[in-house]
Amino acid sequence: MKNFIKNWVVPIVIGLAIAMLIRTFWFTLVKVDGPSMWPSLENSELVIENKLATIKRGDVIVFDATHEDPQIKSGHKDYVKRVIAVAGDTVEHRGANLYVNGKKVNQDYIDNDQRTSGTWGNWTLKTLSAREDLWQKKDQNKSVVPKNMYFVLGDHRSVSNDSRMFGFIEKKHILGKVYVPFWNSDTKAKENVNDQSKEFFAK
Repeated sequence: MKNFIKNWVVPIVIGLAIAMLIRTFWFTLVKVDGPSMWPSLENSELVIENKLATIKRGDVIVFDATHEDPQIKSGHKDYVKRVIAVAGDTVEHRGANLYVNGKKVNQDYIDNDQRTSGTWGNWTLKTLSAREDLWQKKDQNKSVVPKNMYFVLGDHRSVSNDSRMFGFIEKKHILGKVYVPFWNSDTKAKENVNDQSKEFFAK
């Protein structure tokens, strides 16, 4: 009996404990819900959420939208979006181009329709945040992204509910960075999600 416990029960318990710790503090699998990140991510696609990753411009993240999006009346809801700007950044959209701190953003991961009409035409953070009917009061009338805040967009801009509608998201509500897993054979999706931060600005 002692050998059974030592050789079987103890390793299983240790293994389960390690798995629980990894899932709680390092990474877990999450399922994409909806088309707002198409074509980079598909509805119902399983991706990895890395809880320890440093968040950069261009990264795709999971965040708790319960206290970010006023349209959520009850319950818990997580969103998957792309980080466009971090604290201290300015954001402007003109025509088909997106600019952060005056530098043109590389948007090769979406088509021209999403870059133009899908992204709402011409705007800046100042004009967006002046819309009291959409943005939360704490985020209104800002020209730059505030401290410990992020500005996010979905890739499928024409259907995405994102920072254009409800304002900045707080750092404390970010759950982790999204990675397309190694078993996914779509190399373009991996480039657009896993590595976009390396190619954030247009060359």
